[in-house]
Amino acid sequence: MPPQSPPPKPHNYYFFYGHRKPSQNRPVVRGGLFSNRQSLSRTQPQPQPQPQPQPFHLENWDPHSLLHGSPPSASPTSPPQNFFSSSLRLSPIARFISDSFRKNHFRWGPPVVSELNKLRRVTPSLVAEVLKVQTDPTLASNFFHWAGKQKGFKHNFASYNAFAYCLNRNNRFRAADQLPELMESQGKPPTEKQFEILIRMHSDANRGLRVYYIHQKMKKFGVKPRVFLYNRIMDALVKTDHLDLALAVYEDFRNDGLVEESVTFMILIKGLCRAGRINEMLEVLGRMRTNLCKPDVFAYTAMVKVLLSEGNLDGCLSVWEEMRRDKVEPDVMAYATLVSGLCKGGRVERAYKFFKEMKEKGCLIDRVIYRSLVEAFVADGKIGFACGLLKDLVDSGYRADLEIYNSLIEGLCGVKQVDKAYKLLQVTVQEGLEPDFATVNPMLVSYAEMRRMDHFCKLLTQMQKLRSSVIDDLSKFFTFMVAKAERTLMAVEVFEDLKGKGYYSVSIYNILMEALHKSGEAKKALSLFDEIRESTFEPDSSTYSIAIECFIEVDDIKESCACYNKITELSSVPSVAAYRALAKGLCKTGEIDAALMLVRDCLANITSGPMEFKYTLTILHACKSGDAEMVVEVLNEMMQQRCPPDDVIYSAIISGMCKHGTIEEARKVFSNLKDRKLLTEANMIVYDEILVEHMKKKAADLVVCGLKFFGLESKLKAKGCRVLSS
Repeated sequence: MPPQSPPPKPHNYYFFYGHRKPSQNRPVVRGGLFSNRQSLSRTQPQPQPQPQPQPFHLENWDPHSLLHGSPPSASPTSPPQNFFSSSLRLSPIARFISDSFRKNHFRWGPPVVSELNKLRRVTPSLVAEVLKVQTDPTLASNFFHWAGKQKGFKHNFASYNAFAYCLNRNNRFRAADQLPELMESQGKPPTEKQFEILIRMHSDANRGLRVYYIHQKMKKFGVKPRVFLYNRIMDALVKTDHLDLALAVYEDFRNDGLVEESVTFMILIKGLCRAGRINEMLEVLGRMRTNLCKPDVFAYTAMVKVLLSEGNLDGCLSVWEEMRRDKVEPDVMAYATLVSGLCKGGRVERAYKFFKEMKEKGCLIDRVIYRSLVEAFVADGKIGFACGLLKDLVDSGYRADLEIYNSLIEGLCGVKQVDKAYKLLQVTVQEGLEPDFATVNPMLVSYAEMRRMDHFCKLLTQMQKLRSSVIDDLSKFFTFMVAKAERTLMAVEVFEDLKGKGYYSVSIYNILMEALHKSGEAKKALSLFDEIRESTFEPDSSTYSIAIECFIEVDDIKESCACYNKITELSSVPSVAAYRALAKGLCKTGEIDAALMLVRDCLANITSGPMEFKYTLTILHACKSGDAEMVVEVLNEMMQQRCPPDDVIYSAIISGMCKHGTIEEARKVFSNLKDRKLLTEANMIVYDEILVEHMKKKAADLVVCGLKFFGLESKLKAKGCRVLSS
């Protein structure tokens, strides 16, 4: 018989009052009921357990759950969407700190401090890790200072540097510049590395004066930069056009007993070249020869390039002479830089001499050099030299590109050799090149000036075979033609010849109509407008906008309003010029209410409306006071903004004063304008008559509205009929 196990002993419940002393492995435990995990009797009613906050255990915290949980509620201070992706690169504790910021909507306060107090200790490396991903400078500053208040905590260089990067990244570079003082006050004097970080930040952002400020601060702290850092400071000052400050830093460099490197000399030389101070540059160059070495061909090429970028051709040639004095043999890049720069500067003869020097030395001449010389000779009117260079280019085994052919064609057309230009066009086609508008436009202009329309149309046919956008090229051609007012009528004549052959479009009509209107030929522009309406093409909003301006110029307000209605039917918006012209036309005919309605429509449909339209609404608002002085103040502001009053402004004064003020107040405004010679005596009389008529009209409208309100309109009509019969 197996032995019987002893009966189980009843489990007693233990009560503990107070709290026990905490240890390293045991947290503080408050007093309460402790059971042996035996459930209490179910017969007794149990109160509903209240949810208690669970103690935080870092080992049980899963930061990856943030990616799968619900996103945080949006707030004005929410970080960018890459918060979670950047937090994945952090350590678990740094991720917990960043998550505590996120849960509190990135606002520093007691909830954040409470979360951070759950951690046993925050190390300086952990502070640096958190600051590297922070995008809120205020929150980063609060966290940085909170960490520094921990018992026994001291920031290290890594945390200071991370704080500086965070401030600069969020455009708080002025606060970052104060970190050296903060480090010194906290017993951590800054080293050269901290100043180098600030200098690099400012130099990358092209803040030259800030770089010099940090340099002065280094002197105050007694920190002497290395040669590398001195070069960085001077380079930043030179790039931001603070050459005198860079020279002052160079004096400090020499006073510190440092020895210049080639980079040091080249920074100063480039700065002096850019400023055009050639004599001082030659002094620094001589010092470089004496103390270090002669500049090589790359250094001289850099000097030439800087001088050419500033247009200093004489200084460029001086540097070239210095290179010859040092017996430095120029390479192909140096020659190409010099020749191209001289060609762009209009010294093609000198450039051609260097070109021949290259050929004598047997240098490999690039096609870029040929192109520069060809373009320069064409611009100088020496087409023979340019064509000779083309032959030399082909004999050298090169294949000319389209830009060279374009320059030669333009030059031949400029000297009335359009037939040779056409032969050159055939060569480009045989070479497999694709001529563009720049290729054929000089020939089209020449044919138009010589009235050789058969050759013109033949060229269009060839263009159509090569490409399909002939109409677009013709639009560009007419735009080029009407750029000079004296060629506008000739462009219209060419268009008359092309219409019969089917080369026309709405865009070409618009170009010619606008050019005719600008040259004062409004009636001819309207004749083209009539042609469009009679053709199969449908005018667009640009056509109607130009027509509005032309109709206003010939005092046909009815047709201009009809064009405006057509634009609205097309669900489009007129141009600003059309709005202005139509509003002024309505004001001149006394249709003030319609003109002001057009002003509001323009400001509602166009983002940057005319300045006078905006002041029109301001004047209407000022008229609500019924005081002429307030209107005059608005007019004074207009004059300060260089916006003189016009017909629309005068109409706004009339409308506003008739509605909210009196005739006397409106006359005070016009008298002020007359005294300031902004309004002539004759115009003042005209506007006074319009003012009286508009006031009568408004009074009559009020009477009619009152009769309609009281139902007396029928009696008014009957009385009017009896008066007419009598």
